[in-house]
Parts: sequence; C-alpha cells; structure tokens
Amino acid sequence: MSLRTVTPPDPQTLLQGAPPRKRRQLRRAGESYGFLAPTLILLFVLMIVPIVMVIGYSFQDNVILKSSSEFAGADNYVTVLTDPAFWKATGNTVFFSTVSVAVHLVLGLTFAMLLNSPLISVTSRAIFRALYVLPWLFTAAVIAVLWRMLLSPNGIVNFLLNTDVEWLADPQLALGTVTFINIWAGYPFFMVSLLAGLQGIPQDLHEAASIDGASQVQRFWNVTIPQLRPIIISLLLLDLIWTSQQFALIWLTTGGGPIDVTEMLSTYTYKLAFANYDFSLAATAAVLILLMSLVLAVLYVRHQKARD
Repeated sequence: MSLRTVTPPDPQTLLQGAPPRKRRQLRRAGESYGFLAPTLILLFVLMIVPIVMVIGYSFQDNVILKSSSEFAGADNYVTVLTDPAFWKATGNTVFFSTVSVAVHLVLGLTFAMLLNSPLISVTSRAIFRALYVLPWLFTAAVIAVLWRMLLSPNGIVNFLLNTDVEWLADPQLALGTVTFINIWAGYPFFMVSLLAGLQGIPQDLHEAASIDGASQVQRFWNVTIPQLRPIIISLLLLDLIWTSQQFALIWLTTGGGPIDVTEMLSTYTYKLAFANYDFSLAATAAVLILLMSLVLAVLYVRHQKARD
C-alpha cells in the first residue's frame, strides 16, 4: 500500500472558496489576531520564556556553569522546604501580608465613608482626598527613605515621643514597623476603590431601610457591606497577591534584618541568588512562591467569573 502525501490547503484558497459570511468571519479573526500578535509576542518573550527557564533551573544544579550543570531532580525542593530560613520567611510574609491587608481594608473603608459623607463640605472633601491619597503617589524608594529619616534615632518620631528607639533595628519592633509603613503606603488603594463603590450604591436602598426603621449601624451591615462585598473580595485577593510579593520596601528599609526578623520570601529568594549565588535554590524558591501566588490568582479569577 502506498502512502500519499497530503498537502495542507492554502488559507487563501480556503478564504476564496468559503461563503461570503465565512470569509468575513475569517477576515475578522485574522485582523483580531494581527492586533493581538505584538502583545502576545511580548507576553511570550517577557513572561512565558522566563518562567519556563526558572522552572528548568529549579531541577538543575550549577546552573551558572552551563557546561557542568546537572539534573538534580527534586533535591532542590527538598533543600528549600527543609530550610528553617524558608519557613521563617514564610511566617514573616504571612504576618506582614495578613495584617497589612486587614488594616488596609479597615482604614480604606473608614476614610472612604468619611469622604462620602454629606456632612463634609465639598471643599473639605477635596482637601481630604488629596491628603489621604498622597501616600499612594510615592514610590517604594521615596517611602523607604522618608520613613527611615522619620524613624531614625534623631528623627521626628523619637523627638515627639522623647525616646531614642531604633525602630528598624530592634528585633522586637522591626517587623511591626515595616508592616506599619506598608499599611501607610497601601491603604489609599482601598480607599479610592471603596469610595467609587460607595458612590455607586443607589440612595433608594438607604432610604427604604430608613423607612423600615433601620439604624445607621443596621444600614451599614445590611445595605452598604452587601453592596460592597464583590469589590471588597476583589481588593483583598489583589492586595494579598501584591503584598506577599513586596520586595522594594523591605529591602530598602531593613534588608530583611535585623538578623532575619523581617526576612520575606522575596528577600530570601533574592539573597539566595545574589548573595549566595545559588541560582538553583533561588529558582526553586521562586517556583514555590509562584505556586502560592497561583492559588490566590485562581481564587481571584473564579471570584471575577462568579461576579460577572
């Protein structure tokens, strides 16, 4: 029996032989993919390729010297998962992230309701908005330098409190201090988002609740919070993802110290790569962080689909 070579049909021939409606659909699809092509290429080169390379490095040893790199299997994962420093960094990251996100929500909702209150004049509301959103406009480098100056032994904070505390160098205070700085820098994101949500709640709901005899507290829990619940869940998941990967603020304030009391997963991975020059273990830690982030990302996507 002889095998006949099958030549794939020419797309132009398919387009010419297709019905007019089918040709229009194919042309539109081609145009759509043409517009998406530059973005897809950038995503592939800048995201997919590096992720695949890092995953490959996590299963190798001596990745700096390509000629002597060896397949290590799961040894790197065992080394990282049995490293006490990794679990110390994980605990610090969990504390830093959960406390920051929780206080972000409380402060953001409080200030959003204040700015949405009819008891404040339009001028005062505009001034407060500018002041409250100011921390969000600074970069991590500016925030780190600002707070290092404020919290230095000769800074304004110690002057006002009449103390000489080393806020960023005391092992008992460093983690709480950097968490406070991150809270100060991140709450405006919640405030702006929740303020937009509050302004989108129909006033008829509050009026109907008032007619039914509901107090302000009851209207808050039974009208405001249910209306804001989709926004709140989205903000919590996004902020957890971002805060758990915070690096610049930690590195520029404490560098993960003193000792390792402010060591986060991001600084732990950075030190493995650029202090110990062990890129295999650094890649392994990065893959583990990626898996943790994917869990939050999947939850966020599922929530968005359910919301839609």
